[in-house]
Amino acid sequence: MPNSAPSPVVWVITEGLAGTENQCLGIAEAMGIAPIVKRVTLRQPWKLLSPYLGFECAATFQEPLVGPWPDILIASGRKSIAASRYIKKQSQGKSFTVQVQDPRVRPQQFDMVAVPQHDPTRGDHVMVTVATPNRITADKLAHARKDFESVFKNLSSPRIAVLIGGTTKRHIFTTSEARALIQKLSPFKNLMVTTSRRTGVENTELLKSALDTHENYFWDGASSNPYMAMLATADFILVTADSTSMISEAATTGKPVYVIPMAGLTKRQTQLIENLKSYGAVRNFDGKLEHWTYPPLNDSAHIAAMIREKCGLFS
Repeated sequence: MPNSAPSPVVWVITEGLAGTENQCLGIAEAMGIAPIVKRVTLRQPWKLLSPYLGFECAATFQEPLVGPWPDILIASGRKSIAASRYIKKQSQGKSFTVQVQDPRVRPQQFDMVAVPQHDPTRGDHVMVTVATPNRITADKLAHARKDFESVFKNLSSPRIAVLIGGTTKRHIFTTSEARALIQKLSPFKNLMVTTSRRTGVENTELLKSALDTHENYFWDGASSNPYMAMLATADFILVTADSTSMISEAATTGKPVYVIPMAGLTKRQTQLIENLKSYGAVRNFDGKLEHWTYPPLNDSAHIAAMIREKCGLFS
């Protein structure tokens, strides 16, 4: 007989940052569940002192968090920790709480913590993945490739996706660095280039003026986002070293991923890249492109499987 048990109710809670939210959504989607997404804003003093203050209550949150409480909570980001602890308490422990990324507090406060290798937290409640979970799947790549087939039809092989980040908390991406990047990319054609908000308007225009030729594709930032299709269509993927999320997503494709060096990397960013080098997914970009293979990352599916095993809500 078919299983008629209802699907668990899953909440995703973050601060609203796309990178952390996509990590949580990727896990929920790997479980085959459409989650309810909530974005939290904290009141003072929790806003300033989270996650160390504790004592969460209804007044902690700018927008109230009310039941019925979820069967499973997947949360990420510093401010989401207050929500995880509050929901755990209000549900009398019935909500299975999963904290994604290093919470920097005792992992025993949650039912499960999922961290990438470059985060230091370890323990009985902690699952360690190679990199960060994401929403990339073979099916999504196949659909994206088909949807944007006409966009890239004039590019010949090998097609090269170029994913450009930019300014971080530790470093400002300068115009001189943008020009240096142009010099590295100019010898190549069949480029598919996308920038981010962190690239900056001036740098984006600089890159666009040099690289937006009839032999390349440069996303205009206004039309439908071809990011997933670029990953699907590319023979090689180049990613600036500042973006851990884009590097993890690129390595989920199983295609050769080259990291373009950037200044101002944190120890964690550097460690992620070194871990993925050891895994066989990435290499430093030195102006040459070579084919190689490796098992595509599948961190979201691995975390989803562990949640299924631990929470006992799936048959």
